[in-house]
Amino acid sequence: MNSLSRFGTAEGRWAGVGPYYAMFPVTFAERIVLDHTDTGDVVLDPFAGRGTGLYSAAVNDRHGVGVEINPVGWVYTRAKLRPASKQHVLKRLQEIGKNSYRYRIAAKKLPTFFKRCYTLDVRAFLLTARSWLNWRQSKTDWTLMALLLIHLHGKRTDSLSNQMRQTKSLSPPYAIRWWKENNQSPPDIDPIEFMSKKLDWRYAKGTPDVTTSEVYLGDSVVRLPQLQTTLDSFGIGRASLLFTSPPYCGVTNYHYDQWLRLWLLGGPEQPVAQVDSRRGKFTDRSKYRELLKLVFMKSKTLLASDALIYVRTDSREFTRSITCEVLSEVFPEKTLKVYESPSPAKTQTDLFTDSAPKKGETDLVLM
Repeated sequence: MNSLSRFGTAEGRWAGVGPYYAMFPVTFAERIVLDHTDTGDVVLDPFAGRGTGLYSAAVNDRHGVGVEINPVGWVYTRAKLRPASKQHVLKRLQEIGKNSYRYRIAAKKLPTFFKRCYTLDVRAFLLTARSWLNWRQSKTDWTLMALLLIHLHGKRTDSLSNQMRQTKSLSPPYAIRWWKENNQSPPDIDPIEFMSKKLDWRYAKGTPDVTTSEVYLGDSVVRLPQLQTTLDSFGIGRASLLFTSPPYCGVTNYHYDQWLRLWLLGGPEQPVAQVDSRRGKFTDRSKYRELLKLVFMKSKTLLASDALIYVRTDSREFTRSITCEVLSEVFPEKTLKVYESPSPAKTQTDLFTDSAPKKGETDLVLM
């Protein structure tokens, strides 16, 4: 068993790419994969997030296949499953740096938030990366982009930005006000030198040894039917484990919370609330239920008849009850068992809601 929580191996060092709310703890994901699958099996995750479940499968001689709708999570997962060599990534980083002078005028025209968040040199560098990196198609570019996204914002001593939270992109008015009140200015750093050191650390043990696995960018309702070809290519045809954690109803908007990283991927210069039923905060309970049912129904066609279903969900009554109902409807031939998973640390529900009747998460297992 690879210890993904330690940094002594390449597998452990790459497991933490990158910061993301509601991610599976790596030790938990690895335990579920090893306990419920055999070598060569396929693990399916239709709500892949940053891909911890898929990665745990891939580094333990299984095949991970999944879908993620948020480009930030997709880039993280893609980089872990198919990282480029350090030589290629470093060369691309240096190329971006050498050409960043071309974007200095554009960098001066960015909104106030960016000027208070980054120095002019860093802004020009980021605009170059934003324009030049073909992160959807190039292995080198998606690897470099993933590592840039990790350090795009966070502590002043460990990121390219002024003081910010690492996991969540704060709103511009709040951040600007906080920086003014605390007399904080962006750190004066060389982005190439800074990122080169980050590459040295990330690649110090090499790249992870992974089996053939895949993550698709898009809406699971649309993309899941297209995954059968991928499963066939693995030589198995059906997944033996559905291991996932759907977004929780009414907790947070993952796209809004990642607006700055989405900007680096080509998005708008300010947060934009997603209001469609596949993104956003999932406050419409009927649409939330419909989403779960559609995704689990489409996932079922990709599963072996004896596949195990393992779903981690919210301990609040509504999210838990509606998920139980949907799973029982989609998989009536299986027995549902409910396990409480108390957590001493704050969960995403604790972080984004005023109160929760239960601490921790709930695990739903069908077999």
